[in-house]
Amino acid sequence: MRLPTPRTIVLGGIGADAHSVGLTLLKHAINEAGHSIHFMGTQNNLEDFFENAADADVVMISCMDGHLRHYLRKFPDLTLKYPGIDALWYAGGNLDVGSAERITGEARRLGFRRVFPTYVDIPTVLSVLDEDLLTRPAPVRGKPAAPRWPTHPGTAPPDQRLTMTELRQQRTGVLESWPTGTRARDLADNAAFLLRQPSFAQAHAPRPRAERPFLVQPRSGVALAAAQRTAFTALRRAGADVLSYQIDSLTRNNEYQKAADGIAESRERGTSTLNGFPMVNHGVDVLRQMITEVRAPLQTRHSTRDPRLLAEISCAGGVTGFEGGAITYNIPYFKEYSLAQSLRRWQYVDRLVGLYREKFGVVIDREFFGTLTAVLIPPSLAIVVNVIEAMLAAGQGVGSVSLGYAEQGHRSQDIAAIRVLRELGQKYLANLGYPGVQVNIVFQQHMAAFPPERARAAQLIVASATTGRLSGASRLITKTPVEATTIPSVSDNQEGLHLSRLGALEADGVEVDERTVREEATVLRAEVDQILESVLTAGGGSLTDGVVKAFALGHLDIPFSPSVYNRGEVLTARDVQGAVRYLNTGRLTFSADVIDFHRSRMSERRRTAEPPVRSDWQLVERDVLQVPSGHYRKWPLDA
Repeated sequence: MRLPTPRTIVLGGIGADAHSVGLTLLKHAINEAGHSIHFMGTQNNLEDFFENAADADVVMISCMDGHLRHYLRKFPDLTLKYPGIDALWYAGGNLDVGSAERITGEARRLGFRRVFPTYVDIPTVLSVLDEDLLTRPAPVRGKPAAPRWPTHPGTAPPDQRLTMTELRQQRTGVLESWPTGTRARDLADNAAFLLRQPSFAQAHAPRPRAERPFLVQPRSGVALAAAQRTAFTALRRAGADVLSYQIDSLTRNNEYQKAADGIAESRERGTSTLNGFPMVNHGVDVLRQMITEVRAPLQTRHSTRDPRLLAEISCAGGVTGFEGGAITYNIPYFKEYSLAQSLRRWQYVDRLVGLYREKFGVVIDREFFGTLTAVLIPPSLAIVVNVIEAMLAAGQGVGSVSLGYAEQGHRSQDIAAIRVLRELGQKYLANLGYPGVQVNIVFQQHMAAFPPERARAAQLIVASATTGRLSGASRLITKTPVEATTIPSVSDNQEGLHLSRLGALEADGVEVDERTVREEATVLRAEVDQILESVLTAGGGSLTDGVVKAFALGHLDIPFSPSVYNRGEVLTARDVQGAVRYLNTGRLTFSADVIDFHRSRMSERRRTAEPPVRSDWQLVERDVLQVPSGHYRKWPLDA
């Protein structure tokens, strides 16, 4: 039973991680339960919570990157600094890279009332919240949430290609920002090494008189270089065609000294205490040794706030693939990071990559994270963002791009999305004057929450690989059966590779519903063209200016984004067949027929929902939790 008197809850995420979908759903659930909520969003530091806790009954901290122990180190000192706080403290998410029991004990000793070290559903949170609030005195009045939208979104950089003078002016400061940077200074030496390495771009190229390659790529990332090499060797033997390391979250936030501390702690403990590979700290020579031993096309995957030093060391170390972009590695990941600034930084990265091609003949592939926030992403928005990133990169001289898409779970819609992504990616690049840019298409296996049951997770992976193969994608990025429960080990990744290979083989016996695919593709083309036209119009012909202004106007709007530069008015859910539709198109400039199409599909869903839903957010919550709660027959949802 809900308490009749509302209480004040402070809710937010801590650290560099940007997972905001669960926080957003919990915020709405707490509001609908009758409580007052001060929502802080993601990427807060510990003292931010103390500053907002004075008027709170409960403070809820979400940590999704496994580093809560690091973030709580100052908790005792802050308790002394803010002596008047008597709120109940909760912590939940993915709290520790290693032991759930360890972090639970440590947090409780610090004074946390509730600790949820792994996934917990919203009804459980609301139940324990009501139980705890029964012991609380009369509620206090909470602070109103601060205005979310910045008064000025910033001035976009010019569309023009950076000159050598402009690149050099930045490069000295970039390379001197951490000691390992100076080793990347000699572009000619770097290029000579790069030319001897397996090419990430060339791995995607069609063979004469052969079908397009379907590459399989696992993800991995640990703190120590020797362990990373061991993982690469094992994954290569298990059948990985190309390899990548995931950068740790401290490096992603450019906190290199903290990453160095994590390396030291990992050596001391004999196991990784970081959630990825701290490549900047290890440096050029470690990378070169690694790629020399592994002998496979290698890619850097990250989501780094300032990617310039990472890109420099990655290229100098012989890595021929580099992921990320000004939109895809900003809006889904950072709370207060202007597009104007990220566009400038990614112009540097793309110009560096373009320079290696123009001056030395080295083609470094640039991939864009079209996954965005991963959950209920309408394919048209993923396609638009990919096309924009590709045009920005080509403008700086990049010769190979990989456009990424995350499976949403409706096979016909996903196949249509991959086909339209390739078609429109090539079309818009050619129209802009870059017909020679190589366009690769990446299919990411389901990136939202996984089913906790191993058998169900395995079935999802197999079926997902089948969809990826049927779609004609160039590359498949794999998942593992333990995604819902732990950070995957090398053996877990090997199993994911095996299941994905099995699913790709099964595609030969599956018939595609071409009629439905054509229908979905027709809708997607219309949506993509309309959104892109609004972006170019907003910029008066300037793509960079158009990006900044389109987000400010809401003509680009990514669901569940933590960014204050994203309006967050677009809302999505599934139709009765499981395809992702617009529940609210926000300020996207769609034609009346497109809006009517989505309105009709979502009206049908509301009418048939069982049990009935009281609000749109309940419908969204049901769809977000459908897979992890097991409320589906099999994958994909339209099977």
